Amino acid sequence: MQRISSGSLALGKVVFPVIWFGILAIVFLLTLFGKDAHGNHSPVAVVFPLGMAAIGYFILKKTMWGLADEVLDAGDSLIVRRGSEQEQIPLANIINVGYQPMADASRVTLTLRNPGRFGNEISFYAQKKFLPYGQNPVITELIQRIDAARQAAR
Repeated sequence: MQRISSGSLALGKVVFPVIWFGILAIVFLLTLFGKDAHGNHSPVAVVFPLGMAAIGYFILKKTMWGLADEVLDAGDSLIVRRGSEQEQIPLANIINVGYQPMADASRVTLTLRNPGRFGNEISFYAQKKFLPYGQNPVITELIQRIDAARQAAR
């Protein structure tokens, strides 16, 4: 089995949120218990880290926390793992492959005909390619195999 998902997802799913929310918690506590030059509490200084935490939460929830941890190519199916849960998805069950190439990694969203354990859409970041822009050959080949599996299933 070949891994087609990025192996560096822990940085975005775990390390960055811990640093982000840790810094905001420290700033919040310092402003909550601290006073300005006139001896007053600044409500803006208390609300700002809370607002940044809320914005960070929604951005991370939308972009990172819903991603699969690992996607393996098993020939006629994909094995998807998120946390301790795992599911095998036949290529013929995939009706669409959304592919967004970016500078470093490419976000791939698989839309399923029959929803599985992770719902009807599974997103992951593909492995990094040698050249940062353009098509990812692994994903391009996967799209062709999915199309062939769908046609064979008809």
